[in-house]
Amino acid sequence: MSRFATILTSGLLALPVVTASFPDCQSGPEILKNNSVCDTSKAPEVRAAAIIAAMTMEEKMNNTGNVAPGVPRLGIPPYGWWSEALHGVALSPGVNFAPSGDFSYSTSFPEPILMGAAFDDALIEDVAAIISTEARAFNNYNRSGLDFWTPNINPYKDPRWGRGMETPGEDPFHLSSYVARLLTGLQGGVDPPIKKIVATCKHYAAYDLENWHGNNRMRFNAEVSTQDLVEYYLPTFQQCARDSNVGSIMCSYNAVNGVPSCADPYLLQTILREHWGWTKEQQYITSDCDAVLNVAPPWHNYTQTAEEAVAVSLNAGTDLDCGTYYPQHLPAAFEQGLFNESTLDQALTRQYTALVRLGYFDSPSSVPYRSLGWSDVSTPEAEQLAYAAAAEGIVLLKNDGTLPLSLGSNSSSSTNSTISSIAVIGDWANATLQMQGNYYGVAPYLHSPLYAAQMLGVKVTYANGPSQQNTSSDWPDAISAAQNSDVVLYFGGVDIDTEAEGMDRNNITWTTQQLDVLNQLADLNKPFIVIQMGDQLDNSPLLNNTAVNGLLWGGYPGQSGGDALLDVITGKVAPAGRLPVTQYPGDYVNQVEMTDMSLRPSTSNPGRTYKWYDEAVLPFGYGLHYTNFTAKITSNLSASYDIATLGAGNASHPDLLPFQDIGISVENTGDTASDFVALLFISGEYGPTPQPLKQLVGYTRVKSVQPGATSEATVPLTLGSLSRVDDMGNRNVFAGQYSLLLDVPTQAMMNFSLTGDSKVLDTWPENPYMKA
Repeated sequence: MSRFATILTSGLLALPVVTASFPDCQSGPEILKNNSVCDTSKAPEVRAAAIIAAMTMEEKMNNTGNVAPGVPRLGIPPYGWWSEALHGVALSPGVNFAPSGDFSYSTSFPEPILMGAAFDDALIEDVAAIISTEARAFNNYNRSGLDFWTPNINPYKDPRWGRGMETPGEDPFHLSSYVARLLTGLQGGVDPPIKKIVATCKHYAAYDLENWHGNNRMRFNAEVSTQDLVEYYLPTFQQCARDSNVGSIMCSYNAVNGVPSCADPYLLQTILREHWGWTKEQQYITSDCDAVLNVAPPWHNYTQTAEEAVAVSLNAGTDLDCGTYYPQHLPAAFEQGLFNESTLDQALTRQYTALVRLGYFDSPSSVPYRSLGWSDVSTPEAEQLAYAAAAEGIVLLKNDGTLPLSLGSNSSSSTNSTISSIAVIGDWANATLQMQGNYYGVAPYLHSPLYAAQMLGVKVTYANGPSQQNTSSDWPDAISAAQNSDVVLYFGGVDIDTEAEGMDRNNITWTTQQLDVLNQLADLNKPFIVIQMGDQLDNSPLLNNTAVNGLLWGGYPGQSGGDALLDVITGKVAPAGRLPVTQYPGDYVNQVEMTDMSLRPSTSNPGRTYKWYDEAVLPFGYGLHYTNFTAKITSNLSASYDIATLGAGNASHPDLLPFQDIGISVENTGDTASDFVALLFISGEYGPTPQPLKQLVGYTRVKSVQPGATSEATVPLTLGSLSRVDDMGNRNVFAGQYSLLLDVPTQAMMNFSLTGDSKVLDTWPENPYMKA
């Protein structure tokens, strides 16, 4: 969303906001009170259609943008459709933070990339429930809308992407599981009688480029094979639309195979609404901001005029324009006969059906969320959850036994029992706003690593350090601080100065200046711990340097980030996060162009993600502990299964039919209580070639396994877990040899085979709009 990115970059806290009171069906104008929109006994789409029918054509077209003026004569107040809440109620045109006092802040959770590293879907639902509670509270006091354009669930396949931090990671199964629980928390259930808020899954589809080597997202054409589209880019949206009943979906800036996403009836109608059945609640599609404008010259040049651009987008199924192009150009497009009034009615009915389902037209006493207020924002529960979300996601990448640190009189370790002073160094050491990443709100507090270190009761010396953009290698204060301390903690990496919306990275390595300082600190032969912040970098120099005793990844950890990091470093919390993405070598950026959307290896592409690339610095799912675990598969699988006997029943979605629940045992053979993330993969020789190295089919986070204890867990597998997608986009279960693999690196394996004819789970629709 380009305008929003500009607002955040400018640092402004005061944003234009369109909020107003609710329509009043009890005391409003007679024309409203007598309209069926106020009749709660009628179906939501009937109620919405009734109020649209009462509007004039001019009133209808005026209300097609995100800043909707409403219809005063009908008692319909203005409404701002664009509010944000990626990891907490966030600065955006529809959200208005007070300068002080009530509603001056909201809970700021970690960015999704770090929460994804927790592999704890129950945690995600809890986080989402807090966010939606706070969103409703803001709305009740005219400080936000009810429609929130979150989450970003595009899979994160290229390490250069500037918005990777907004996503839970690279694996579509992981993202789908994550978003299922997230949407339940945000919307108040899968099919609640009244939605808590309306969430928006974005950006549909194949969107993962901002601005790379002159390739701008506003005009980029993503050339994607049907196989990759179905297998990798769309599963998360299928989860949102087909399985989780999300209230809204956002079409993206880019084109897919020559057609701008917001003007593509194949994506919006054939796949989304027809194939996935995303119609039962008349959900709406919004464009990304100014994406309708981009259909016209000078961007995609898909149409010749603005009138054609708005008409082709509306006709394709884009119901709401985040921007002003619809209100400005629909009148002339209508005069030119480029769309029918019934098409506009349908678009508006979808929008207002969403408002009806939110209780927008209902009496406050009948909507349970209308009583929420300031006392429900940033509660002790919310603050603790923000801390837990950060702590659970932190990943231990290297440890020679130096971690956890034992400090001062509390030390129980002979190797570091004299630690009484710490040097806290680096451009992230005193981070505050940096910890929030992007799409953030005003936090109640921002506890930096320095702040948290100062709470430990030992001497702390702070010094800044080089950033990705700083070209100096001369940091005498940093060296002095380290020389005069028992332990050196270095906090550095990347932040939104080098990766952000509208800005992709060119490099995925530590800069020469950063490595110079890191090497100088390592040469001091002090206990030396590096905490890599922001998104992934090639950590080979640190992993290979024996003077670097420990390495952690902390992402963008939110308001309690410093507390969580120091608690992991000192052992108050045992790390159990796993990398949600592949950590690539620095030269990877020279091996494949960012515009290459293919996943499989080729002469111009070494492969993408852990499924197709096996030369990672650190692989997807990697993460160490302060203890040792032995994980086993306890289920007894048959040696062979006849495909014809699998998935009995007439399910409308055969991929969801159960195959078998896989039992797992996790034994803590060390001396530290810890969580353990059980990751279950499948690999084998079956289906189209080439076959992936492996693919994630299930996971669970086993909590607080005590030393010497064994915990049991179950991971359910479905027919979809066994399936592959062919080059036509059809999903099948194929005969062949299969292996279940547990953990990274693999600790346990179980083999079985499938025999007989392949079974089609989903037949992908052909594009009826494809030109011969």
